[in-house]
Amino acid sequence: MAAADETLGSLGEGAILRGIFPRLPDAASALLGPGDDAAVVAAPDGRFVVTTDTLVHGPDFRLAWSGAHQLGWKAAASNLADVAAMGARPTALVVALVAPASTPAAWLEALADGLRDGCATLAPGCGVVGGDLSVSDQLTIAVTAFGDLDGRDPVLRSGARSGDVVAICGELGLAARGLALLFARGVDADGHPDARAAAGLRPEFDRELDAQLAPQPPIASGVAAARGGATAMMDVSDGLALDARRLAEASGAVLDLDSAAVGSPLALTGGEDHALLATFPPDVPLPSGFRPIGRVHDGSPGLRVDGRPFDARGGWDPYADWDGGVG
Repeated sequence: MAAADETLGSLGEGAILRGIFPRLPDAASALLGPGDDAAVVAAPDGRFVVTTDTLVHGPDFRLAWSGAHQLGWKAAASNLADVAAMGARPTALVVALVAPASTPAAWLEALADGLRDGCATLAPGCGVVGGDLSVSDQLTIAVTAFGDLDGRDPVLRSGARSGDVVAICGELGLAARGLALLFARGVDADGHPDARAAAGLRPEFDRELDAQLAPQPPIASGVAAARGGATAMMDVSDGLALDARRLAEASGAVLDLDSAAVGSPLALTGGEDHALLATFPPDVPLPSGFRPIGRVHDGSPGLRVDGRPFDARGGWDPYADWDGGVG
């Protein structure tokens, strides 16, 4: 455990790595883990799924609201969800951290613990096999995730066909409600993100805040959907409406959602749910956890809600939605 006054700058890269390697989760697929120039990961299928995502201080998180453990968990969860959305089983993560030299070493240890706990809870057997450290004034966490298809074909966004049932697995709108609460009530008198104000929202709004700060996407359900005959699938990270439109356009079809089944308007337009959106043939039972929210039809590709075109802007776009604040 790092001393309270030790920072990344005072310790140096070698000591930092020696401190965090024991805290990182092992990957069952790793033939060679951290310590060399690269890891060696088994790919029994002969193929592997790979994805990458970044969390940047400002547009993606605020340190006044997110603790290090939560950020490690969220960094794991958001990438694991992308692997699951392909119908694959997550096997390994590579993590790069760019942080100010003044960052407490204990903070980085807590981040590593969050990565460990996120993997253990959401994707047992998946672990961290390597990464990189660098210094900058802008705190950035970049994760690359790998997954195994276990002999199955990947489930693409482009496979939805007319007559398919549109289904969702996971919560919708909770993460967006959590973020709205933080911006409305987790701030100081000047409107800046404030840790004490955010803490005051608990325990009343635990579910909303946890969905935003430490999400629990249904990772195992990605494999279940692939085995259950899913024709198309994707991770709902930017909002159901925006992501459903992407799936519709990739499939050259219409996705018609039932507003009553979806729920509140925020469930339709809010981002960072990390639910799994999938389509299934009408004659197969939906896997456990999935619930129907619409149908696929022929027509000009796009999204409809209750039979009417849905063009309202929604979801998350970092270039359009970041207010420039950090906090």
